[in-house]
Amino acid sequence: MKKFYATVLFLALTTIYSLACTNVIVTPGASSDGSTMVTYAADSHQLYGCLEYQGAKDWPAGSMLRIFNWDEGTYMGQIAQVAHSYQQVGNMNQYQLIITETTFGGREELWGGGGIMDYGSLIFTTLQRARTAREAIEIMDALTQQYGYPSEGESFSIADKYEAWIMEMVSKGDGSGSLWVARRIPDGYICAHANQARIGRFPLDDPDNCLYSKDVISFARERGWFSGKDEEFSFCDAYNPVDFSGARFCDARAWSAFNILCDGQFSWEDASGAHSAPASDYLDYAMGHNLNNRMPLWVKPARKVTLHALADVMRDHYEGTPMDMTQDVGAGNNALPYRWRPMEFEVDGTKYVHERAIATQQTGYWVLGQARGWLPDVVGGLLWFGVDDAATSALTPVYTNINAVPLPFAQGNGSLTEYSSTSAFWQFNKVTHFAYLFYDRVAPEIRRQIDDYEKYCLDMVRATDAKALDYLDRGRHKRVIRTITDATSTMASELLVRWKQLEKDLLVKYLDGNVKVQDENGNYKTIQDEGKVPVSPEHPAQRERWLRAIVNDAGETLIAK
Repeated sequence: MKKFYATVLFLALTTIYSLACTNVIVTPGASSDGSTMVTYAADSHQLYGCLEYQGAKDWPAGSMLRIFNWDEGTYMGQIAQVAHSYQQVGNMNQYQLIITETTFGGREELWGGGGIMDYGSLIFTTLQRARTAREAIEIMDALTQQYGYPSEGESFSIADKYEAWIMEMVSKGDGSGSLWVARRIPDGYICAHANQARIGRFPLDDPDNCLYSKDVISFARERGWFSGKDEEFSFCDAYNPVDFSGARFCDARAWSAFNILCDGQFSWEDASGAHSAPASDYLDYAMGHNLNNRMPLWVKPARKVTLHALADVMRDHYEGTPMDMTQDVGAGNNALPYRWRPMEFEVDGTKYVHERAIATQQTGYWVLGQARGWLPDVVGGLLWFGVDDAATSALTPVYTNINAVPLPFAQGNGSLTEYSSTSAFWQFNKVTHFAYLFYDRVAPEIRRQIDDYEKYCLDMVRATDAKALDYLDRGRHKRVIRTITDATSTMASELLVRWKQLEKDLLVKYLDGNVKVQDENGNYKTIQDEGKVPVSPEHPAQRERWLRAIVNDAGETLIAK
């Protein structure tokens, strides 16, 4: 998600960004069921969580497509429309193509400079025109070379049923086109990126696995950003040199995703051979202490990655690492793994930072795109869609060939300045805000609801797949579309019902910071069998670290005589 940048004097004049978005890419050979999976958290304090939808359509000759900047909604210009555009549901299309992104910014002198195809419009326009990842890369290149690319630097995840790629792109700064490189992730491996360019050196003569713009090296050489041999060229070093914030706030999230899915042991292969190293060997880089110790672009997971395990990566707050946000006194009495913005602060002349984890409060929406190559496209594509903070929200599977978006996720159903009682975004925010008050108590209850709901959805998907395939075998295509649309709507409605009930249950149980006592059946214990007055509530012990912080701050005032 594009970031709203604020430059501050920090450390060696480091730029601190309102850092946003995290992607994890899982190739078919690395997943437990053979599907390609891509996660994406669209993080922005100004983004409302809803699901964009464009149905497939035939266009008359000479039609033009009006382009509006995805972040701000401003009119950019128009481009030639294709004869037939494909259906696009969020970050996936009807042919199971997935495209997501993270913004890395890069060199400021290349920002803007004219052009029409901003990064968001580029994604959605390409989804409406491409069937495969390779075709998407070709179209993204063609669109930006013809119409210009006015956005900052972007890392794109581009995946289909069989291949997954990471593509990184910057503008030329004058509206004349883009500079980019794309690498295919080896099957059986995973990749991650989070607002810091990740592609270093790349093969110059391996078009099956690496593609790049013809002037990506010569342009950097002309600008004085590179002077070595072509084979020594590193895209990220030339166009997005890493600094403290790029490592600590960005690549640290990619490191954490790898750490979780690899059980703390990185294994990978590159041009120099096979390698293996503990994740801890790269902790000094992730924490911004050794910027030369760059971690690998892709790694092999410790075991085949399940959908559940991948979704949980997006709920991470660095738990179990030195950056664990639940442990220091900033987590308060209730182990809250969030630090409200700004991310940097100063005490007695020394600069400090708050961590930026994968799960964050400002998420507008997040997705797990799943391309299932063993199924026909009309059934195979699933965009598991969630809104608000990934750590306290559930994913709902949305078939990418539906003919209508469920009301809880629909565009126009509420906004950041307009509450809607039928909006999943607002319902999740209400529950999550309550969790932020008593996180160590409430979050586990929300998590149980998430697991139960997502299990229900997996069961629904299996049943819906079977029913839809039966109709497909009988040539009843319209019934296939109705079946997957109805199932998607049913699951979204069930989500809203469950979370509205959860909101009520949490409020009753944790009113005023107390914990009402329940029996083994979950019923509240009362003073009388038929009474409504609860027994005396429980008062959980307070964290010793929190109490010690209070004593250190105001002990003389609070001491009991």
